[in-house]
Amino acid sequence: MEQKLQAVPGGVAGPPAEGFEVVYVDADGSETRRPLTDAWAVRFESVMPVRGFHSYKGQRHLPGLWWSSTVSGHIGYESWLERDHVMLLDFDPSVTGLSSQPFWLFWTAENGKAISHAPDYFARRQDGSAIVIDCRPADRREPRDRMKFEATQRACDLLGWEFRLGGAPDPTRVGNVRWLAGYRHPRHHIEPVAAMLRRAFAEPRPLLDGAGQAGDPVAVLPVLFNLLWQHELSVDLSVPLHADALVSPEVL
Repeated sequence: MEQKLQAVPGGVAGPPAEGFEVVYVDADGSETRRPLTDAWAVRFESVMPVRGFHSYKGQRHLPGLWWSSTVSGHIGYESWLERDHVMLLDFDPSVTGLSSQPFWLFWTAENGKAISHAPDYFARRQDGSAIVIDCRPADRREPRDRMKFEATQRACDLLGWEFRLGGAPDPTRVGNVRWLAGYRHPRHHIEPVAAMLRRAFAEPRPLLDGAGQAGDPVAVLPVLFNLLWQHELSVDLSVPLHADALVSPEVL
């Protein structure tokens, strides 16, 4: 779920009074710092994370690595909420590039205090537009956090980027996409079977019925789920997947 930012209450550092700067790490490991407005053309979808994903005994969050079919590589996450959001970004057919902890954003607040923030994700769409994503449960957004999110929104506005503040996504959609994600790897795309499935679902029909038309469901279903992940076929993900769910050609 994406939610609008609310005004930051008094007593917090407040919005930026001076221009933004960014620090990012290129693929070769070199660090660059420059004004944000000079960095609009940087391919942030290809940079290295500006900070690591650490594990330690007793930590509240569960970090890890998500293998992304979009970039054919791993994307880090610091919590299961972030994992769900990076999974949904990976599933989004309009997203062509993706990185985690893409840059440090620096600015000076109205009270003269220097502040920094590293957004969770950067995504690039097919049309070249960009999305910066932060993930935080709605009930865990402290005033200082909201101030940072508000400043990040302003920085994105300067460059014409979209900013998303993601809370807990719809659990039914997450559950369905998580199931399909188990078949996201290209090894599940077996073209002779995929061709039969495209023919079987040329018109909408129940999932298991169409899979049976293409062959042994045990062998066919992994390929079908891969086609659903790749959006070559479509199914309603707002309700739990089931044997009679209608699968159809993807509407572009």
